[in-house]
This record gives sequence, structure tokens and C-alpha cells, in this order.
Amino acid sequence: MKKILGFLIILMAYGWTSTAQTIKATQDIKSPELEIGIVEHLDEFIPESLTVIDTNGKTQNLRTLINKPTVLMWVYYRCPGICSPLMTSMADVISKTDLVLGKDFQVITISFDPREGSDLAIKKRVNYLNLIDKPVDESGWQFYTADSANIALGTEATGFRYKRTGNDFMHSAVIIMISPDGKITRYLQGTYFLPFEFKLALVEASQGKSGPTIYKILQFCYTYDPAGQQYVLNVTKVAGTIIIAIALVVFLILVIKPRKKVIINKENQ
Repeated sequence: MKKILGFLIILMAYGWTSTAQTIKATQDIKSPELEIGIVEHLDEFIPESLTVIDTNGKTQNLRTLINKPTVLMWVYYRCPGICSPLMTSMADVISKTDLVLGKDFQVITISFDPREGSDLAIKKRVNYLNLIDKPVDESGWQFYTADSANIALGTEATGFRYKRTGNDFMHSAVIIMISPDGKITRYLQGTYFLPFEFKLALVEASQGKSGPTIYKILQFCYTYDPAGQQYVLNVTKVAGTIIIAIALVVFLILVIKPRKKVIINKENQ
């Protein structure tokens, strides 16, 4: 019995150590100081002075554009990594949701690369609107660019942290839900969104309700890999957690079971 308990304690210690180490490593990756990842700014508002440039080359005030539940996406149009899957997924979820684009919600996509202009935004807009497989109000999904000052203001206000590497950027994938009055209500991270989750987030945005994304739970199992620009399963962390859980269950069984026997024996006497 003592040997079994000793083994379980060692097993739990190993699982706890490996989990703690990977949690620290993950926190380091997401650290704002490294400028990669998402820092949620729930209940904060989009700056009133933030401006973007539309596909006609005109400057628009972003807060003025937000007049209904809004999905905000930070991408760069030349991105060779997760930006394309992110926008493809947006077209897919627009096709599947029963909410009406342009009426119930709108999508605003902004490039965080100040080198990109309206001509590239126009091409991307045409490409991704064509992926929507049902009739929609195309004005409900707009593509914008911005200068470096407004990009810095917008990404900082929304907690979108990225890092330039040569001609490209290391960044994560996220859509940000904003209420009609410009308040950030929810973050949905990753490159795939369930229609139910998407609709719920928009309904809550329409009501001004905010809350931490369910992705907070998924972050425990997945880690963003800046080099590969994708989310990968953190096997060590998951395995460590499973080891702790199994060891704890077995430990409780071994401790509680003998007590029950002692109580039964006393009752029989």
C-alpha cells in the first residue's frame, strides 16, 4: 500500500512539473513583451480617433462605421500563413449562419501592414466574397487598410500583438466581436468557428454582453507556434494533466476504500 502511494505521489509530481513547465513556456510565448498573441481588452472601446482607408481610398472613422454588431479581423493581405484560412473560415461561417450579413452583423477586415494599399484590399474582398455560397449583402463585409499610426492605435486597443520578421509577420488568428456602440465583447481565436459559437458571440455583442472566450479552455491544450504560424497540440501539457487526474482518482480510491472497510467492520462488531 505504501509503495503504491509513493509511486502515485511521484507520478503526480512528474505530471505537475511537466505541466507547470509548459504553462510557463506558453505564457512566455503569449507575453505582450514579445508582441505575439492576444491580450483580451473586454469591455473596452474602440478609440474614437481611429481611422482606416476604404477601397475607394477615402479615410473613414472606424467608430462611425460600427453601427451594428461587428466582427473585426486584423490580417495582412499578402500573408502566406493563417490569414487566408482565417478569411476562408469567415466566408464559410457567413454561409452557414442564419444571421443576415449586412443586417444582423457586419465584418470589418483591416490590414495591419501599412505597406498594403486599397488595390490589394479590393482583390482580397472580391476573392473572399466569392467564397460565400449564398446571396448576401456584399456591403456587409468591407476590407480596409491603414497607416502605421492608426494600425498601432487599433492593434494596441484591441490587444492584437504581432511581430515583424523580414517582409512578413508572426501573429495569431482571431476575430473580435464589437457591440454597436464600439465595445469589445468577445474574442474567438483560431481559424475555424462553429456557426453556433459565432452566432452566440454576435447575439451577445448586440446586447453589449461581454465574456472570456471559450478558447481560454482550448489554450490549455493548444499552443501558438510563431515559427509555423499555427496552433499545435501541446502533448506534454495534456499528458501531464491526464497523469495528475488519473493519479488523483486512484489515490482517492485507495484512501477512501480502506476507511469504508474499517467502518463496516466496526458496525459488524
